[in-house]
Amino acid sequence: MICTNSFTDQLLLISYTFKFIIFELAANIIKVKETMFKKIPHTYVIIFYVIVVAAILTWIIPGGEYDRETRMVNGVERTVIDKDSFHFIERDVQTWQIFSALFHGFERQAGIIVLILMIGGGFWIMNASKAIDVGIFSFLKFTQKLEHKKFFKIVGINNMIITLVMIMFSIFGAVFGMSEETIAFVIIVVPLAISMGYDSIVGVCMVYVAAHLGFASAVLNPFTIGIAQGIANLPLFSGLEYRIICWVVINFFGIAWVLWYAKRVKEKPERSPMYKLDEYWRKRGTSEIESIQYHTPKMAWIVYGFILTSLVIFSYIYPLSEMKIGNSSSVIPAIPVATGLFAILCIPALLKSGHYFILNLLAFTIIFLVIGVLGYKWYLTEIATLFFAMGIFSGMAMNYDANKITKLFIEGSKDILSAALVVGLAGGILVVLEDGKIIDTILYRVSASMEDMGKVGSVSVMYVMQTFINVIIPSGSAKAALTMPVMAPFSDLVGVSRQATVMAFQFGDGFTNMITPTSGVLIGALGIAKIPYDKWVKWIVPFIGILIFIGWLLLLPTVLMELNGF
Repeated sequence: MICTNSFTDQLLLISYTFKFIIFELAANIIKVKETMFKKIPHTYVIIFYVIVVAAILTWIIPGGEYDRETRMVNGVERTVIDKDSFHFIERDVQTWQIFSALFHGFERQAGIIVLILMIGGGFWIMNASKAIDVGIFSFLKFTQKLEHKKFFKIVGINNMIITLVMIMFSIFGAVFGMSEETIAFVIIVVPLAISMGYDSIVGVCMVYVAAHLGFASAVLNPFTIGIAQGIANLPLFSGLEYRIICWVVINFFGIAWVLWYAKRVKEKPERSPMYKLDEYWRKRGTSEIESIQYHTPKMAWIVYGFILTSLVIFSYIYPLSEMKIGNSSSVIPAIPVATGLFAILCIPALLKSGHYFILNLLAFTIIFLVIGVLGYKWYLTEIATLFFAMGIFSGMAMNYDANKITKLFIEGSKDILSAALVVGLAGGILVVLEDGKIIDTILYRVSASMEDMGKVGSVSVMYVMQTFINVIIPSGSAKAALTMPVMAPFSDLVGVSRQATVMAFQFGDGFTNMITPTSGVLIGALGIAKIPYDKWVKWIVPFIGILIFIGWLLLLPTVLMELNGF
């Protein structure tokens, strides 16, 4: 029989342990830079340290598990916990498994790894044409003209660009849970941020951080709010009004933080922790635009005709698409409309230069990505395929032969391979914790500590619990299925509305996604941007602390005020 301590002791043990994993470990690694290490350990080394710590936890925390049952949630089968079924089991301490966990981590994260490699290869082919350089140069020339306008001079054209881009990606995160898709945009926006005089951190913030600000303050996200409310037996997407307020508040502070940092980097680039490492992007973006020969190969017209013919066929097969956003849907001719725009807009681009045609390919790749995600539930396979096809057609449009396209794809995959590898390594952390049979014990002990704490205390503990659990289970849908069957009944016992419990879940699920090393999306985005994990942690920790505090303040009205839907 396994001996266990009191609920309070277990809670303190788990809380301090996970605080050590993420915040203390990262801080100590940075602190010993001048003493134990001649330089900060490589990202791979840091992640392996975390795997070792996870293995140590399997020696400390008792093993346990809940029984699972299959339940229909919003018309989809979900595996959820039977809240009254927890029982202790023999833990499986992890030793040599820290090495086999790496293999299983690659298996677990295979989809994201392949997505990164295919996007990297596809964009390398496109980048060889210098089309992106031409696009960025044209965009910057356009913004320079606007800077002379009085309004833009006062507000700052770059501030407007950063704000509008962040709002767009935040809406994507809040409405349909954009996360993995951000990886494809990091490789576009980071060079743009560098060209505007900022650094790669600002580029990642414009896409990845913005999407996860929206993800945390979700309004209609079916992968978090939808599942959590379904399990809690709440009307789907109820409490919408207060969630919109939370989205505005969180994005206001988030965008303000990024603008403040961007201003500091613009004034003095050496302030950026990525100043030296961003030399990679600065060199990559210093192609001589003036020396580029603007021409349209005949092959570009052939590619245009082939793609247009294919889109016309797809328009005939799929004349109407049911675009779903949250609980609402609308049937519209999305593919025919996009096809018509492609047919019209590509002709002037082709007449101007093949580079502008390739930029049109990129724009319509993004358009069809949105149509596919909202209308046809596209995920990693379809997204990777779409960007891979974009790269192939870009190479063909510039009259590259098959051997050159293949060589460029291999070079791009090789350039981005380190990002793909680190995603697989990070997956090993979850493998160790799950194989050690301690995840359910953590969930049980922390949830049990919520009794007799009052409304504010209870919702605060829920928030803390969800924040810590997110470190080891970064998937929002998986965490909703695991925690909400336990949290919802507890909220009834302590007098907290189930809607408040759902909000504690969504805030706890969102903010730490931007720092946890178990998130394949975060590690992948950082890898593509060439940002070492330790430098990201050092920069993001104060920001995460502010967001967590704001999230807690926004939770208080859910238990202290009468709100619609609560």
